[in-house]
Amino acid sequence: MKTLHLSKEQFDRYNTSGPRYTSYPTAIEFHERFTQTDYEAAAERSNQENNKPLSLYYHIPFCDTICFYCACNKIATKDRSKAETYLKALFKEIEIQAALYDAGRTVDQLHLGGGTPTFISLEQMQSLFTKTAQHFNLRNDDKGEYSIEIDPRECSPEMVAGLRKIGFNRLSLGVQDFDTKVQKAVNRLQPEQLTYQTIDAARANGFHSVSVDLIYGLPLQSVDSFATTLDKIIETSVDRISLFNYAHLPHVFKPQRRINEDQLPAAEDKLIIFNQSIQQLTDAGYVYIGMDHFAKASDPMTDAQKNGELHRNFQGYSTHAQCDMVAMGVSSISEVNNVYSQNTKVLEEYYAAIDDNRLPIEKGITLSNDDMLRKHIIEQLMCNFSLDYSQIEKRYQLNFKDYFSDELLALQTMHDDELLVLNNKGLTVNMLGRLLIRNICMIFDAYYKKAQQGGQRFSKVI
Repeated sequence: MKTLHLSKEQFDRYNTSGPRYTSYPTAIEFHERFTQTDYEAAAERSNQENNKPLSLYYHIPFCDTICFYCACNKIATKDRSKAETYLKALFKEIEIQAALYDAGRTVDQLHLGGGTPTFISLEQMQSLFTKTAQHFNLRNDDKGEYSIEIDPRECSPEMVAGLRKIGFNRLSLGVQDFDTKVQKAVNRLQPEQLTYQTIDAARANGFHSVSVDLIYGLPLQSVDSFATTLDKIIETSVDRISLFNYAHLPHVFKPQRRINEDQLPAAEDKLIIFNQSIQQLTDAGYVYIGMDHFAKASDPMTDAQKNGELHRNFQGYSTHAQCDMVAMGVSSISEVNNVYSQNTKVLEEYYAAIDDNRLPIEKGITLSNDDMLRKHIIEQLMCNFSLDYSQIEKRYQLNFKDYFSDELLALQTMHDDELLVLNNKGLTVNMLGRLLIRNICMIFDAYYKKAQQGGQRFSKVI
């Protein structure tokens, strides 16, 4: 792959801030007028209209220590007894949610995120899995995608073996960077050997897939130091790699205030790091799925993209586009039928709702026809890097060039900058445009300008 460059003028033009589009509309458009009744109606429509498989997500918010870069909803505590109280409430939410869905709907995907899911014990994990199986139709053929995010610093090989025995078949490991200086700067000291030990344990116990999370743009990172980290990860031959762009938003995420901004790499250097990372990974045989994801050529994610079945949701890229996502736990976001629904982020409010036999819904949104149209377009761009006007016209009964006349005019500059190719039948995103896919998607975002004018702050694209 050839090295990609932006001119100074292009860099200034595209080095803006914008959403990561794990949903459209994005979470900032969710509102408190959305109620449990709205959600229940969506669940009922889903049962009646398609009866498609389910994807379950559980949010475990607790962490033993705080990583300074973290932008997740988490609660730092060393008191493990808090997990028991939380799981008691989560089990009750499982009962409330499960009652809304037809019992025959298969759970094709299950994911535990956090926080640190491995904050809870193996015994508690087994109880969670057992509770899920009592109320949802889990697969018994090991063909579902049942995954969990783990922290190698508190997940022994014995626990890895236990997780596989329970029913998990995919692991996602947080690594971020192997450089000790960087680890100290972000308060995440994680010896390389722990990471290797966890990957080896996953393979020894027959996990279908192992993925690693890395972050570029952290303090004290350099082009050379991050290349060294990538070389070591490539040697492990993990199946998927998520390479996230660090978003420094200390006004939103308090732990980031402990990061020394003077030590952060410049935007120009971040682009070089990312560009070089794409080169390293593709040279090593990984496929650049898009945005921040890489996968082996034999991985189901690569197949899903080839077959036009790739999906993007709140966990990033997913191979299960056909599933309704039912998310449980504090701050979690469900996507069912044509609605998004988010639980409260406040633990006390979560417990109060559950004690009152209510879903802890804080806000959400029912998508309009225009929302559904633009959601489809943004997902096509994010997942397939192309648009076929006729396909969209047939699906939504419109004339693309008339409906999106302003957007097509705005895209002309990107065509001139060789980010994409426009023609009468559609558009195709070039390799340079893949690096700036968020900028392209922003053109079709009907809420973006209003959000900016309202003072909404997003992370930098570069």
